[in-house]
Amino acid sequence: MKKRLRLVALVLVLFLGVIQFFHPEQNLGPPGGPNEIAACFAVPAEVQTLLVSACYDCHSNHTRYPWYARVQPVGWLLAHDVREGKGELNFSEFGAYTAKRRARKLEEIVREVGQGDMPMLTYSWMHPEARLTAVQRKQITAWAESLRAGIVPD
Repeated sequence: MKKRLRLVALVLVLFLGVIQFFHPEQNLGPPGGPNEIAACFAVPAEVQTLLVSACYDCHSNHTRYPWYARVQPVGWLLAHDVREGKGELNFSEFGAYTAKRRARKLEEIVREVGQGDMPMLTYSWMHPEARLTAVQRKQITAWAESLRAGIVPD
């Protein structure tokens, strides 16, 4: 039994060692850009600061990676979350969205941030700066509601 346990441990250690050589592509596009939400729409400075600290790592073309992103399989999980986040909402490309999609995404921001579903709890655990207070959530949702009200459908 001890031999089998040692063999399993050895295989596991070798596996974990080998996977360290396989890194996912990182989301390191330039911050900002012509379609970035703040370049196309009025975003108060306080709201922009909150969006950058709580949302942009998963919802923009530029992610700030923590040290543990270089450790696999954690790096793969982070890459997956970033791909999913950008697929749902990308603040770097918001200006290129149709008016209908912008309105829908702003509505989702109001719902997700207002209910506390965003930022994700797993992200907030590791990023204390992303923990939004009730006042900060209200700032973001009020801004998103006012921006949404001004969008004229296509």
